[in-house]
Amino acid sequence: MRLGLYIFAALTLTAIVGAFTYTMNPNNYIVEVMGINFNFPVAVWVVLPMVLLLIFTVIHMIYYSLKGYFKLKKWHRDAATLDDAMYWSMIKEPKEQKYAISDIASSASLLSKANIEVLDNVEGLSPRLLKVFHLITKIKNGEYIDLKENKMSKVFSEGNPLLIQNRLNHLTSDEKFVEDVMKSSASFSDPVRQKALEMFAQKETFFKARKYAKTFDTKNFFVMLERASNAEEVELTSEILDDFVAALKLSCNDYIKIANITRRLFSPDENLSLFKKYQNENPKAQHAYLYLLFEYELLDEVGAYLEEHDEREFIRARALYELKKANKNFKIDDLIDIDTVCL
Repeated sequence: MRLGLYIFAALTLTAIVGAFTYTMNPNNYIVEVMGINFNFPVAVWVVLPMVLLLIFTVIHMIYYSLKGYFKLKKWHRDAATLDDAMYWSMIKEPKEQKYAISDIASSASLLSKANIEVLDNVEGLSPRLLKVFHLITKIKNGEYIDLKENKMSKVFSEGNPLLIQNRLNHLTSDEKFVEDVMKSSASFSDPVRQKALEMFAQKETFFKARKYAKTFDTKNFFVMLERASNAEEVELTSEILDDFVAALKLSCNDYIKIANITRRLFSPDENLSLFKKYQNENPKAQHAYLYLLFEYELLDEVGAYLEEHDEREFIRARALYELKKANKNFKIDDLIDIDTVCL
């Protein structure tokens, strides 16, 4: 029963009882309490306990109503907090939450350490959760979502798998974004940088890639070199090659591979000049320089170069040199596997 209706009914009953009593006995009755005389009609004395009961009953009802109201408010606050916790867990950014009700906190605190993976459509989600569910589904399906437009640009931390996937989607849907990543590679996570670099190396020229030499890795550098080797116009010059060699940490085998490609791209004089400089700057390029001397049949230069080094070095090259001096018609590839010459 509602409190107002209860009070009205109780007062009505009190009035009826008082009126009925007064008609039966309109006289007064005196009660002495601590020397004080209280002189009231009998009807008042009859309804007085009823009034006191009503007062205490109303106080009791108000107390428990307020108690229930505040508990319900806690439930509503915790429900909103739980909804928020689920939101952050769905987007792979779980956060610590505070709950007023211990029964909820004991289980819901798990969400602060967990990521929710929704496997199928869900009925009855709140509008906020429904929106983020649809966004996540689109990202996983390979669609690029403009997070700024959806007011979510600041909710993802760098390294978040959903953010990474969305950026990968962006790379495949917008070629301009590839160079945006190349320009600001430090602002993106490794998978995004790597994907952008792979796409860039497969399509762009060395002239355009030159300014990103320090961003390149050896693998994608050779992707571009192979394109040049296959007669694709990638605008490779010796000056540009210098920039990449200076920026990359190349191994002995890497120098050999570069020499094997550039001998088909550059003139002998240009190629030898390059690798003479490289071997002076880095001992790992010495085998590549020798390889080119053999390729160009410059045996006098080979002999002079070998004399400058300890006889325990370049054993295979020395053997080939001796055979060629003896007029044996061997090519370098007949005796030396360029992939293992550095071993």
